[in-house]
Amino acid sequence: MDGVGSFGAGLAGAAFDPVSFIKQPTTLLRVLSWIFSLVVFASILNEGYVNLGSERLHCVFNKNADACNYGVFCGLVALLLCSFFILLDIKFQQISSVKDRKKAVMLEVGVSGFWTFLWFVSFCFLANQWSRTDPENLPLNQGADAARAAIAFSFFSILTWAGLTVRAIQKYLLGTDMTLFTADHLDGVTMVTPYPSDTTGGSTEPTGTYQSPPFTEGLDAPAPTYQVPIY
Repeated sequence: MDGVGSFGAGLAGAAFDPVSFIKQPTTLLRVLSWIFSLVVFASILNEGYVNLGSERLHCVFNKNADACNYGVFCGLVALLLCSFFILLDIKFQQISSVKDRKKAVMLEVGVSGFWTFLWFVSFCFLANQWSRTDPENLPLNQGADAARAAIAFSFFSILTWAGLTVRAIQKYLLGTDMTLFTADHLDGVTMVTPYPSDTTGGSTEPTGTYQSPPFTEGLDAPAPTYQVPIY
């Protein structure tokens, strides 16, 4: 697991290193997911509808508009989610609160896992509808390449989002390293040092050398004599 500290990040407030950020496996998976989502979204939106001798456009997936709509929805929302989490990864190390970091990681686990499932449904749905498509409904094989691209990159998206889910779970299990945070970072909770306990059950007595009370150094010295003034 790359990075150390609280949920895989380093010291809160440390400088951002773009080179190491780009080399992280999570960032690479995020970029690949962004590209795959764009391919699915653009393929269906640009060539996923054909005109069969009328002004009405039909979806290339067995004329099922729900298949095209679902593919566009998954691709577009996944595109926005990837952009959001890339920005969150950049700002993650600047989050000083452990609780806020935990919430961000839990959000990443939930969204990544859920979108892995949606991509699996998208792949099965589009592949099923494409297998039922009559070749006569696609003159000159129109839209076939776009349909195959949408199906293929839906499958690739399952792999990348599953990888993101695993990375997020690893980050969550990594837990927190409280040594990276000062008392000011712990949501205003200050660390109090407890009194030393006596293992024998008795009272605790202070240890150390005896010190003489103040203002006693000159008690044994002879008292000064004063001459009584005569008026």
